[in-house]
Amino acid sequence: MKTKITLLVLLFIGLNFGYAQQDEECISKLSIFHEYAKAKNYDAAYEPWMAVRKKCPKYSNAIYADGEKILNHKIDNSTGAEQVAYINDLVKLWNERAVNFPSKTPKGEYAAKSCQLMYDNRVALSKTDEELYKCFDDAYNLDKDTFTNPKSLYTYFSLMVDLYDAGKKPAADLFNKYDDVAEKVEGEVQNYSEDLNKLIEKEEAGTALTKKEAKYKRYYESYLKAYDQIASGIDQKLGDRANCENLIPLYTKDFEANKTNAVWLQRAAGKMSEKECTSDPLFFKLVNAYHDISPSANSAYYLGILKDKEGKTNEAIKFYEQAISLETDSFKKSKLYYRVATKFKAKGSYSKARGYYRQALKLNPSNGRPHIAIAAMYAASANNCGTTNFDKRAVYWLAASEARKAASVDPTMSSAASKSSASYEAKAPQKSEIFSSGRSGETINIGCWIGSSVKVPSI
Repeated sequence: MKTKITLLVLLFIGLNFGYAQQDEECISKLSIFHEYAKAKNYDAAYEPWMAVRKKCPKYSNAIYADGEKILNHKIDNSTGAEQVAYINDLVKLWNERAVNFPSKTPKGEYAAKSCQLMYDNRVALSKTDEELYKCFDDAYNLDKDTFTNPKSLYTYFSLMVDLYDAGKKPAADLFNKYDDVAEKVEGEVQNYSEDLNKLIEKEEAGTALTKKEAKYKRYYESYLKAYDQIASGIDQKLGDRANCENLIPLYTKDFEANKTNAVWLQRAAGKMSEKECTSDPLFFKLVNAYHDISPSANSAYYLGILKDKEGKTNEAIKFYEQAISLETDSFKKSKLYYRVATKFKAKGSYSKARGYYRQALKLNPSNGRPHIAIAAMYAASANNCGTTNFDKRAVYWLAASEARKAASVDPTMSSAASKSSASYEAKAPQKSEIFSSGRSGETINIGCWIGSSVKVPSI
């Protein structure tokens, strides 16, 4: 028996044993329920797990890690009062974990998990939208740093929209909460993008990733996909509620009270810019007030928008360049380069736009959107770059190649990049045309603003 106990201690030493509460029965039953849980035999694991949970709550974090799986199984396979009891017990288990293993129980994360569990079972628990929103709001304010679950962030905002639609939350609260959640999502995207960028740069330098790095790359990519879906989801949920007809009266009413509040001014100007409300005089007031009290990359960018609206392109460019120079954060600077590039693209200044897009890529290589935009500009120029029909259509190969780059670096753009590249390939010369032209394998120099070359596929 002593040998058995010693082996079990070694087995679970990584699971944070509380040696002060060592008990032979707990060691034995922990081993039993842990093996059952590994085999996904959660019904058999339940009784020995409950015994250890009650007698030795500080014994091992396995009590809580396995316990979550056991109770989720019970919830999924029960109904009525029995199911409600298991749901409440899982919330209780997470609270016990926070008491007994606080360093392994991030407050925001686990508070949000409890809220999400109640939301997912709101019918069985008879929870109202007000109760659920308060739960998420309390969790968010308890520990914003660890409230990061994409699904819970979406649920949190979705509840706010539902309460607004029911007349239980004012427009100001709705827009403020949108900004809170959108900024939180953007912050998480930045964190994962910066980690992913390091691995992409290593690969682009010709160094293979280790197995551990490849695993982390997949992990970062999966979260970036999730946050991209959530960002789209909250925008769709907000929908037309944040249109100029709603924003302008609201911000006009609140301007005097907030004209020295830099955060409010930045959010108001940002929302009006995003929703194309920049022609209204209020945007001018917001931007100038913001720039006066807090000159920044954002305020300079908005001033550039104003100059663009006035048709003063050169002055606008100066402000855009100022915005870029003022931004010290590489991720945010990349976003500014992308925004400015997109403005040049819209005006047909493709060469300038490509330059800014490439700067954006240098600072954030895991963002595939600049590649998609450059590919689109190549495709739009096909008829103007080349002397023969064959040479003009060869530009589509270059566009397809650029689009494929997006898929190789950005998991959120894989579908769009595949569709774009396939569309461009279909417009390029086909195999029969390559054969009849006799130009298989030839390199074609593309002139005009593109200034590049493309190789005709060998057949």
